[in-house]
Amino acid sequence: MSPSPGPAAIARRCAFAAITAAVAASWSALAVAADGDGGATEIALAHARLTFEKVKFPGDESVGLLGTSYLIDVSRAHGISLGPAVYGAITGGRGGFFTIGGEAAWRQRVVGPFGVEVGMYAGGGGGAAAPQGGGLMLRPHLDLLAEFGATAFGVSLSHVKFPNGQISSTQWGLVFNLSDEFRSTRADRLDTPVRAGGRSGAGFDRIQIVAGAYRTRSGSTLLDGRAEPPTIGLIGVRGEQAIGSNGYWGVEANGATQSAVAGYAEFLGTLGAETEVIHNGLTLGGRVAAGMGGGGGVPTGGGLLVKGALYGVIRLTSDLGVSLEGGLTSAPRGELRAVHAAAGLVWALDGPAAAGAPARPVRTEFGGGVEQYDAARHSGETRSMSLVVLRLDRFVTPNLYLSGQAHSAFAGGAGGFTSAFLGAGWSQPLSPRWLVGGELLGGAAGGGGVDSRGAVGQAMLYAGAQLTPSVGLRIGAGRIESLRGALGATVVGATLVFTYGVTAGD
Repeated sequence: MSPSPGPAAIARRCAFAAITAAVAASWSALAVAADGDGGATEIALAHARLTFEKVKFPGDESVGLLGTSYLIDVSRAHGISLGPAVYGAITGGRGGFFTIGGEAAWRQRVVGPFGVEVGMYAGGGGGAAAPQGGGLMLRPHLDLLAEFGATAFGVSLSHVKFPNGQISSTQWGLVFNLSDEFRSTRADRLDTPVRAGGRSGAGFDRIQIVAGAYRTRSGSTLLDGRAEPPTIGLIGVRGEQAIGSNGYWGVEANGATQSAVAGYAEFLGTLGAETEVIHNGLTLGGRVAAGMGGGGGVPTGGGLLVKGALYGVIRLTSDLGVSLEGGLTSAPRGELRAVHAAAGLVWALDGPAAAGAPARPVRTEFGGGVEQYDAARHSGETRSMSLVVLRLDRFVTPNLYLSGQAHSAFAGGAGGFTSAFLGAGWSQPLSPRWLVGGELLGGAAGGGGVDSRGAVGQAMLYAGAQLTPSVGLRIGAGRIESLRGALGATVVGATLVFTYGVTAGD
């Protein structure tokens, strides 16, 4: 039997509950504030945010931390914004140190183009043998910004603290904001055909679900001295948005499926260009990507990762295609050098141009919450572990949805454990307020001393209640199983789900 949680653990869980409750209240406020014309479409301001700072670890060790977040204004009048965020190491000696979570911020113009932003990030993660304890990271910050149209530059004063670890650091950093619009359809108008007025949701024109492998150099070793596997298998997902007629930018996340490097993960930004060489048949292109990567003992040095690739996309239908890619991946300050190959399923989503005829919006859900289970450790013991969960679901029929999820530990002595899942689910309404559902997920997990050894699967059943047309609460239970490791446990969790519609364009 697991011991009862102490006051500190209860406080941590209450903190996450308070954050998600605040998000729910603010999301409801967004619907009211943006619906002044009584129409189905809502438009909120949003901004993508990049920060870089050097955090001091114990022993006067300096680690360069890159932060990425996407914040949506939930109260334009008051300058309050909320959204998901990822922080990870790119310099120093802690490649593979990541956290994922949520961020809240308040912005205010002071004089001329100058303004301030005050915010708080809370998330879970760690890794790279860092002294992060259970993995909970808090980061309050104060930014001084100069705005120039859709962009803003400035300096940030922040404090990074792991309350159940040994990391506590105050530092100056740099910040860059890029403003955008978050266009969506009200949750209570999803049955109403609407005309696309441009990109909606987060603005991705297509996504790719990717499986691939790195072919490493002969004789290379992992950080613990073991031989590096000659082939490292990966799964991942990409989101991409067009720039003009041939270019695009995007983001991608990948995780290792092999037990020898369980816990290896990447979070990258990408730029590319492509051209159609056979009309409605074949597209050829190239791309470069850079970001943070590491974990699983893979020698990425400080965590900076770069890659370049050439690829082709074979179109199967107007919405679906298959991509084949080959290229090079390198950690400039580490030992990782690899040739990579990948194949992906390409799914065209929401285009930038208006569609000719109104169409029903596509139901989309973003969720944030927590889950808990007893996790087997490499030490042989089994201990309770709590994780923060971020998820995005896109419905392909009124009941069937595809889901992408990231889970990361914030309590239970497993800081650095992260899992990423792709899968499908079924949601069945029982009444306008109540529903039940289930989902099957597969993915990769590792880190934090948990005996997952790469590939994992998770099945969940849940019951839900709609608190408002846009905000719902899901309570679920299920099972997580590792394909190779000792991890196998009953999972319980709670998630706040925010429902909106996206409109398809040409």
